[in-house]
Amino acid sequence: MPATQKPMRYGHTEGHTDVCFDDSGSFIVTCGSDGDVRMWEDLDDDDPKSINVGEKAFSCALKNGKLVTAVSNNTVQVYTFPEGVPDGILTRFTTNANHVVFNRDGTKIAAGSSDFLVKVVDVMDNSQQQAFRGHDAPVLSLSFDPKDIFLASSSCDGTVRVWNVSDQTCAISWPVLQKCNDVVNARSICRLAWQPGAGKLLAVPVEKSVKLYKRETWTNPFDLSDSSISQTLNIVTWSPCGQYLAAGTINGLIVVWNVETKDCMERVKHEKGYAVCGLAWHPTCGRICYTDVEGNLGILENVCDLSSKVSSSKVSSRVEKDYNDLFDGDDTSSAGDFLNDNAVEMPSFSKGIINDEDEDDDLVLAADRLRRRSHVLGDDENSADATMLNTGLHKEEGEDDQAGSIHNLPLTKSQRPFYDGPMPTPRQKPFQPSSTPLHLTHRFMVWNSVGIIRCYNDDQDSAIDVEFHDTSIHHATHLSNAFNYTMGTLSHEAVLLACESTDELASKLHCLHFSSWDSSKEWIVDMPQSEDIEAICLGQGWAAAATTALLLRLFTIGGVQKEIFCLPGPVVSMAGHGEQLCIVYHRGTGFDGDQCLGVQLLELGQKKKQVLHGDPLPLTRKSYLAWLGFSAEGTPCYVDSEGCVRMLNRGLGNTWTPVCNIREHCKGKSDHYWVVGIHEHPQQLRCIPCKGSRFPPTLPRPAVAILSFKLPYCQTATEKGQMEEQFWHSVLFHNYLDYLAKNGYEYEESTKNQAVKEQQELLMKMLALSCKLEREFRCAELASLMTQNAVNLAIKYASRSRKLILAQKLSELAAEKAAELAETQTEEEKEEDFRKKLNAGYSHTTTEWSQPRARNQVEEDTEEREETVPEERPEPHNHGQNLFQSANSPDIPALKSGAVFSSSQGRVNPFKVLVNSKEPAVSVNSTRSTNILDNMNKSSRKPIPLNRAANNEKSPVIKPLVPKPKSKQASAASYFQKRASQGDKTEEVKENPKNSSSETPAACPQNSENQRPKTGFQMWLEENRSHILCDNPDFSDEADIIKEGMIRFRVLSAEERKAWTNKAKGELASDGAEAKKRKREICGAENLEEAAKENLGLSKKQKASDLSANQKLSAFAFKQE
Repeated sequence: MPATQKPMRYGHTEGHTDVCFDDSGSFIVTCGSDGDVRMWEDLDDDDPKSINVGEKAFSCALKNGKLVTAVSNNTVQVYTFPEGVPDGILTRFTTNANHVVFNRDGTKIAAGSSDFLVKVVDVMDNSQQQAFRGHDAPVLSLSFDPKDIFLASSSCDGTVRVWNVSDQTCAISWPVLQKCNDVVNARSICRLAWQPGAGKLLAVPVEKSVKLYKRETWTNPFDLSDSSISQTLNIVTWSPCGQYLAAGTINGLIVVWNVETKDCMERVKHEKGYAVCGLAWHPTCGRICYTDVEGNLGILENVCDLSSKVSSSKVSSRVEKDYNDLFDGDDTSSAGDFLNDNAVEMPSFSKGIINDEDEDDDLVLAADRLRRRSHVLGDDENSADATMLNTGLHKEEGEDDQAGSIHNLPLTKSQRPFYDGPMPTPRQKPFQPSSTPLHLTHRFMVWNSVGIIRCYNDDQDSAIDVEFHDTSIHHATHLSNAFNYTMGTLSHEAVLLACESTDELASKLHCLHFSSWDSSKEWIVDMPQSEDIEAICLGQGWAAAATTALLLRLFTIGGVQKEIFCLPGPVVSMAGHGEQLCIVYHRGTGFDGDQCLGVQLLELGQKKKQVLHGDPLPLTRKSYLAWLGFSAEGTPCYVDSEGCVRMLNRGLGNTWTPVCNIREHCKGKSDHYWVVGIHEHPQQLRCIPCKGSRFPPTLPRPAVAILSFKLPYCQTATEKGQMEEQFWHSVLFHNYLDYLAKNGYEYEESTKNQAVKEQQELLMKMLALSCKLEREFRCAELASLMTQNAVNLAIKYASRSRKLILAQKLSELAAEKAAELAETQTEEEKEEDFRKKLNAGYSHTTTEWSQPRARNQVEEDTEEREETVPEERPEPHNHGQNLFQSANSPDIPALKSGAVFSSSQGRVNPFKVLVNSKEPAVSVNSTRSTNILDNMNKSSRKPIPLNRAANNEKSPVIKPLVPKPKSKQASAASYFQKRASQGDKTEEVKENPKNSSSETPAACPQNSENQRPKTGFQMWLEENRSHILCDNPDFSDEADIIKEGMIRFRVLSAEERKAWTNKAKGELASDGAEAKKRKREICGAENLEEAAKENLGLSKKQKASDLSANQKLSAFAFKQE
């Protein structure tokens, strides 16, 4: 079986990099030009322990728990392993030490320097040093004889020397290398190596072959080479058994030979052809680690097919160790022995691999135990005694006998039946979103859109720093961490901290309510005994904590305990936003590396409800949850460990849609992005780039990067695929507007209009493209997604393109849409009439005492009506609505306040809210299921403050977004809506004068109160309306006319505007009789009828002279409608 090459990963910055294994093979240790020594559990370890040893580290060696490094400050330093605690300086040189090696038993080290010296130093007593002089150039590399008799060295002077360690004399010298003046100029670093065991052969890489010299005779019996080697060899290393030799070249080729047969066993090429400068063979199995001059780390598995079964077991064990920090390793109650990472430790087995044939039975038992470790479900009969493995296998390695090494293990087939099905996945541990691992001394407890919480937990200090992005919210705060808080979160109102229980103290929830208006700004709650907090989050006015008792505890932000409810499984993570609470938990046990998670989404407002009822949480295969949260606009989102960002699609039945793949933005395979926030407007994925890690360090302060969203649609390289992705991208990222509208929040009207316009433009472009491709059926499908106006435009396009059949189909589609509108408005009319009959005879005088009842009773009745699409209809009770205004569709918010009036209004009918309120009516062209294009303008209504104060039972809705005031355009539109619909009122009165007159008394008082005085701009617009319509015949919306009028009015000089203002004031000051007459004309049906007769009584000749052609056409069109 050929060697398996794993993808390389980032290890250190660009420059020379060295690598070695620890004694057991459990850790890979690397050092590089960044001055760091890193300890990796495996190639997939995203959180290696790191020690900074200096400005640059040139070489490292590890033996017996001692880590020795050659550093750029001319010293050889020693550290404890794996703690990384400095343990002194072994020796110094006058310049850089280039290479350092241990002898076989780890009692001595040899170091070679650029000052031409080689030193041998006793590790326990550095005063015992030996100096070897004789090289005439910097020393490149060293190697101890396994018997500690000889020491081999290579140098830039072109020679390879063998020294007698006892008397420091040179035994032999071979001038086989190319000369140079410094290590950086050397063509090869010539890392030579003695054969393990008896040290019979010394391997020296020379040019394109490896020369082997025989011990004591120093003859060269043979060389090893291969036709695939095209560049100079840089480094060699032996397998632990001494049977195989591996070599790396300066162009990234790794070659492995069988020394006995001289056959080339493996040829592996570096991914990018960089020079291999570090090579280490695993002490017990066929695994080779290598590094290159760019700081990358790589691994070859199953080299020469050594102990493939043991290697696979090691890999299986490593899969479990990968989850050691992230997943529960001790949760074995339901899963059995295979989830307990401590059942059989691989390092103990690795240490026990010996070269002694007498222990074959124990080795067979060990191998059998390893196979059962991966396959057998818990069975007491199949369990081997781990102490027997540890005591019976620890022997000294023989010098000459290699027969008992791991690659010759007689691995027999297990005689007992074994389980070969899918393996359960260890459960993911609970975590706080945007936090870094707990074992770090300096870590982020949270980084979100509000601020950052850092935790420092070292020997000097244990503290928490809170920093706000916007210092106007609160100043930065420094807190002591006496209770060892491990969880933290932050909102605009408070800081929430939590800790686990100890033997003396209970688990605590600590809230710093800095937005409180009183002097007591913090509170602490102790959890019951044996109940620990596992996850916390904050919302608007509430806090939540999930515990090990599978309970979720709710608190107010001031510390009042609220509801408690059970969780269906152990919590994984939680997030809060406004009234929304999102909980992810374990639904069950996953298999084959997959997590089995569920999600609940609750709304904790006045009307509490559960949106997602424990639905399965979709994750990429063999991934886990990495981040959970809400967008700034309130849409739930999450990210898995494979970089897939998913967002809740409220427009598709609360399903999850992938919106970005972070891995596509990563340059290297070991690089990641650490998500801190998501915004839908503007569309931004905010995260921190992490090179060679999954999370950033606290210092230096990381920089936030912004990534774009892209939905994974097919064929996005084509024009059609791009437009499809853009359309659904726009639809998905504007669903939050519908949510805000439905829940009574305020938002920018222009944002909705712009989104609808953008979507309709994309649909028209796709329709035009389909027309060109003769895909007429596809055109009809696209038209079904359009608004009424866009369909009319599509019909024109199809006619001009001479697609008559398509035009006919689109006309039928437009007729169907119109029929749906008519059916909808009929149902709404029946519902409204039914409600009026039910409430006939009731008196609704809105006094201080009746206001809450009026609001609760009337608003609930009218809420549904306001959220649906009220259509323009000819019935008389709609005569107060404006034909030109937009629909109150589900896409547009309506604040629920229409049924309540101030006490000064007197006795009114609250069910006449739609007649007399400022709520605009619907244009005939609007549709219920699609958005409205250019002819829509929504004027949101706000509740009356007096009613809100009186109605304590109905508190105002929490608004996570900053409320936006009503725009000037919307306000101006509300001034004109009654006047603009006079023509409609006349026709309605004609059709049903009796009903109209009967409804007049209820409407009069309210209209008389709500009638506003005219402004100068209103008077100017009335006189200049005809000119605006002449210049802009395409204007069909009142809002467009007002907008154009505003532009023209602003252009007037200050004197002219002042004159119009004075004129308005003068008219206001005219005699009271005239004003009363105007009021009667507006509210009374009889006056409306008189006004209609006066208009109809005008001569045709006079009308023709007064009206332009465009005005006639527009008037005719609206009469038809």
